Amino acid sequence: MAACERTADCGRDSILEPLSFPELGAGSPSTPIVVQHPSDELLVCLFCSESVPLLQKDTLLRHLLLEHKLVIADIKLIASLPRYLVYWKGRFLEQPVTDFCSVIKTNSTGPVEKQEDYFLLCDVLPEDRILRERLQQKRLEEVLEQQQKERDDCYFHRLCLFCSEECTGNRACLLNHMAREHSFSIGLPDNIVYCNEFLDTLQYKLDNLQCLYCEKIFRDKSTLKDHMRKKAHRRINANNHEYDRFYVINYLELGKTWEEVQSEDDRELVDVEDDDWSDWHAHPVSAVCLFCDRQSETMDQIYTHMKDSHGFDLHNLKMELNLNFYQQVKLVNFIRRQIHQSHCYGCQKKFDSRADMMDHIISEGHVMKLPEMSTWDQPQYYFPTYENDALLCTLSDSNDDEDNEACCNEDIPVIAEDISDLRVLKQNSVLNQLLKNRGRFRKDDA
Repeated sequence: MAACERTADCGRDSILEPLSFPELGAGSPSTPIVVQHPSDELLVCLFCSESVPLLQKDTLLRHLLLEHKLVIADIKLIASLPRYLVYWKGRFLEQPVTDFCSVIKTNSTGPVEKQEDYFLLCDVLPEDRILRERLQQKRLEEVLEQQQKERDDCYFHRLCLFCSEECTGNRACLLNHMAREHSFSIGLPDNIVYCNEFLDTLQYKLDNLQCLYCEKIFRDKSTLKDHMRKKAHRRINANNHEYDRFYVINYLELGKTWEEVQSEDDRELVDVEDDDWSDWHAHPVSAVCLFCDRQSETMDQIYTHMKDSHGFDLHNLKMELNLNFYQQVKLVNFIRRQIHQSHCYGCQKKFDSRADMMDHIISEGHVMKLPEMSTWDQPQYYFPTYENDALLCTLSDSNDDEDNEACCNEDIPVIAEDISDLRVLKQNSVLNQLLKNRGRFRKDDA
C-alpha cells in the first residue's frame, strides 16, 4: 500500500519518513522558498541613530545602558527584538520615556549631584506585555507558515552532506537518505523549519573540518570522517542553542526551549493521578496485508488471508528459521519496504510498478523465498516502514507459543503428598537415607 503519493513523486526508491496507513492525499507544488537570515536584521537605538546587526545585540544593549541609562528586562522573552525596538522608538518620540518606564535612582542616600536616574522597560507595563505577546503570536504564525511551505515544496534540490547523492523533490528525501545511509538524523521533517538554512549551517561546519557533535576541528576531511564514524558523532549537539531556531518546538511557548517544554510535559504526566478511564473504548486493531490493501480486525484473519490468497505463511517461516521476536520485526519491515519500493524481496529485482512486481513474485514462486539473512537482519529494519503497522504488534517469540501450547496440551496430574504419618515419612524420606549413607561412608574411611 502506497502511503503517500507526494512521497512517491519525490523519489520512488526513498522512504522519506515513517509511512502511515491508509493512503494520504497529495500536496500541490509551491513556489520557491526564500528564507530571511536573522543576521540580516538591524537593531536600532531607541533614542539616537545608532544601529547594529542582530548578532551584535549585546553591543546595542550596552549602548542603551551607558549612553541613555535604559535597561530592557527579560530580553530573551522578546520574540522579535528588532520589531520591539522599532515600536518603542516610535512611542518614545510621542511621549517622554518616564511615561512608560520605571525610574531607578542610584545612590539614593548620597548627595543629589551624585544621584543618577536609570529607566527600566519591562512587561509590568500592560502596553509592553501586550506587545511581547503579539510579537510571539506573529512569530509563531510566520514559523508555521514557513514550515508548511517547506512541507509542500517539491522543488527541493541538494546534495547529501556526506556523499555525492543528489536528492530532489522534497526536503524529506535528503533527511531520510542521511538517516538511512549515514545514520545521521536531525529529526523528522515535520519538526524542522528553515531547513535549507539548517543544512547550510551544518555544511559550513563540515567544510571547515568541524565535528558536528563535539565541535572539534580536524586537519583534513578523512580524519574528520573517521572520527565521526568511530566516535558515533554523526549527530548534532543538542546543547548547542545555535540549532534551536530550526525546530518548531522552540517557538511554541514564549522564552522556553524544547528542553523546558518537554520537562513540563513530563511533570504533567507524573502529576496526573486520579485519571478516570471509565469512558475508554478500545478500538479494534486493523492490520494490513503485506501484499495487498486487505485489512482485517483480527490477526487470525490477516494471517489466513496472506496464506490462502498469497501463499505466504509467516508462522511457518518463523518456525523454520527459528526467528526470535526482533528478527520477525526486521523481516516484516524489510518485506514492507521492498514492496513499497517495487522490489522483489526474494531476488532484489526492481520493477516499474507494484503490479509488475507482484506478478513476478507469484510467477517465479518467490513468495516464500527470502534472501540471505544478512540482507534483512539489519538494525535499520528495527524501525517500522509504516508507523501504525498493527501487524508488528502480533509478533511473539518463537519459543513462547510452543511452551504455551505444550502447557495447554499436556494434562499432568498433581498428586498431593500424604503427610498423615509424619514419623514414617521422616524414616523413609530420601534425605534421611542420604544422611545414613553419608555416616556409613565416614566410618568405612576411618
